[in-house]
This record gives sequence, structure tokens and C-alpha cells, in this order.
Amino acid sequence: MSAELVILVLLIATALAFDFTNGFHDTGNAMATSIATGALKPKTAVLLAGVLNLVGAFLSVEVAVTVTTSVLKIQDSKSGHLLKSIDASTGLTIIFAGLIGGILWNLLTWLFGIPSSSSHALFGGLIGAGLAALGTAGINWTGVIQKVLIPAVAAPFIAGLVAAVGTWLVYRITRNVIKKRREEGFRWGQIATASLVALSHGTNDAQKTMGVIALALITTGHLTGDVKKDGLPFWIIASCALAIGLGTYIGGWRVIRTLGKGLVEIESPQGLAAEASSAAIILSSSAAGMALSTTHVATGSILGSGVGKPGASVRWAVAGRMAMAWLITLPAAALVGALSYWLSYGLKSATGSALVGDGTIFVILVALSGFMYWRAQQQKVDHNNVNADWDASTNSVVPADVRGAAAKSPESAGV
Repeated sequence: MSAELVILVLLIATALAFDFTNGFHDTGNAMATSIATGALKPKTAVLLAGVLNLVGAFLSVEVAVTVTTSVLKIQDSKSGHLLKSIDASTGLTIIFAGLIGGILWNLLTWLFGIPSSSSHALFGGLIGAGLAALGTAGINWTGVIQKVLIPAVAAPFIAGLVAAVGTWLVYRITRNVIKKRREEGFRWGQIATASLVALSHGTNDAQKTMGVIALALITTGHLTGDVKKDGLPFWIIASCALAIGLGTYIGGWRVIRTLGKGLVEIESPQGLAAEASSAAIILSSSAAGMALSTTHVATGSILGSGVGKPGASVRWAVAGRMAMAWLITLPAAALVGALSYWLSYGLKSATGSALVGDGTIFVILVALSGFMYWRAQQQKVDHNNVNADWDASTNSVVPADVRGAAAKSPESAGV
């Protein structure tokens, strides 16, 4: 087996690992409000979301096309083949380093329960690695602005506005209905709208990993460059669907807790309005090939549901922390992607082996990922405590009783 083939296999495994982290990081986008209101039990919710994410991944390839053509300039725009100025080894290292930037940022924000964008982490990593390798000429700035940045700014505001209006109308129309009956009725509706969000998440986010794998295969000549015309091999679609579905089922309980309990004390009518708004925007963006951040949409919708309900209060301190994470996601992931590329390139230059360079950054990724997972287990958030009361004095994602128990252990400090 050649070194290039080994690197390609490692890269595909890393891409599927990113897809997995995308799944558990973004479970809350679909199910946080349904879990918080009691419309679905936590385990049932993540199982339903996992299945629907898997199904949604098979429905379209428009976003995958965006990933292969609208971020990096490593393909000929007419033939779709790798540019003659870029060799396969460099192309694979760029993609590898970009994935590392995306995964590490996903895990770091998951550790602190911050609902940041997996999509922007991935694109940030790819942009950073592309800049490190090729300079500004290696980035498709028009595609990045049109397909990534503009939706990133517009989507949460539109989602929040739609959810706010929807929430206000729901409470206005049902103002004479007994609260208990209203809550019970809307819980049933939430099951439908949450399912639609999970399905739409699969149509958008799983395709990003499909696009990354396709880009790697185009780089090595194993795939033609026109994904829109020729489609994707079934194994790419199936493996990405399974990875995001499994990740979703595992459940990113920390992010689910922040979205369901940290932003707004949400009721069923608000949950339905937020989920309906999210599903409509994500599905329409997927059809247009926009690599939208489903996290931004879901968060905007939940905030809008808090604004739209008379007398509701929004925890703006939590929202501010999330907004700060949104602002630094792209540059932070880009920095990690660039550093990963430079490290790999430096080792390749010193040893003459691309496998040594890419293998080293892969080992570093595994080590840092393992550490963050271990760290999270010291103060565990899971289906048993995801709906525990939110401590507004600290705004920590970890429930107060878990922090108290961890404080008595010499191994743990606060997260």
C-alpha cells in the first residue's frame, strides 16, 4: 500500500470522525426544546434524531457540491480536476489539516456546552490550511462570502424573527385555552417539528463531510470533479449518513442542556414555533446549496421564541457567550488548520515523507480528542441530568450537584 493511499484512508477516517462529532455536537439543534419541555424523553429524542439524520443524508448532494467547489481553489473550474500547480500530497494535507481544525474546535466547544457551528469550524479549518499552503489565491472568496458568510449572518436573525412572530401568534391565538391542555397539545406538535429539524439537519450537515471526502478523492484522482453531474458513490453517502446518525444518537448532552435550559425556560408552544422556524430555513437553504450553520438557525429560533412570549426572560449572558464563540469559530479553526498544515509540511520537508507529517498531526488529533473526552467525564452531563435546573449565578453547563461532587475530587476542576 502506497503512502498516498494510507494518508487517504486516514483522511477518510478523520472526515467520518468529524461527521460523528457534528452529529453529537448538533443533536440539540433538533431535540433540545423537545427534551426541555418533556415532549420526548431524552433517549427517545436522540434515537429519533439519529434515525432521521441518517435518512436526511440520502436526500440531496447540493451542499456537498458547495464544499467541493466554493471554499478551496484546488480544482480546475472547467474540468473539475486538480490544478496542475498542486500535487496530490499537498491537496491531501490541506484537507487533513482543515478537518483537524474543525474537530478540535467542535470538541472544545462541546466540552464547555457552547452551541457553536460545526460547519464554520470545518470551513475555518479548510480556509486556514488553504491559506497556509497556497496563500489568498487558494481560497474561493466569492464562494465563501456567498455560500458561507452571508447565510451565517442572515440566518439566525431571520430564524429569530420568524420564531418570535410565531410564538407571539401561538400565545395570542391560544390565550383562552387552559395552560395544561395547551402544553399537552403542543407537545404532540413538537414531535413532528423536531423530527423535521432532524431530517433537515441530515440534508445539510452530513453533506459537508461527503463534500470533504469527495474533494480528497478528486485530489487523488479516484473521483471525477463534477459531483453535481456525476453524483457521489453510494459508500460515501452511506458512511457519512451512518456516522452522523450514530453521533446524533450518542447525544451531545452538554450542548442540548445549554440550548434547552440555558437560553430560555421554554414551554411547548415556544418549542414548536422555534422548531418549525428552524426546519423551514434549513430545508430551503439545503435546496439552494447553502452550507448553513444549523446551530445558528436553531439558536436564533430559540432566542426568538423567548422574545416572542409575553413575560418570558432570555439569559442574555449565555447568549452573549455563544455569540462570542460564533465570532471566533472561523478564525480559531483556521488557526488550528494552518498550524496543522505547517507542522505536517515541516516534518515532510525534514524527513522526505508525507506519511510522517500527516501521521503526526493525526496522532496529535487523537491525543487531544482523547484528553477532552476524558475531561468531560470528570463532570458528566447525560440524559439523567440534562434537564436539571440551570444555575444562573454561574451559567455553567454542568449541574450544580455534579460540580459539587467533582469539587471534592482532587482530579477535577470546574468546567
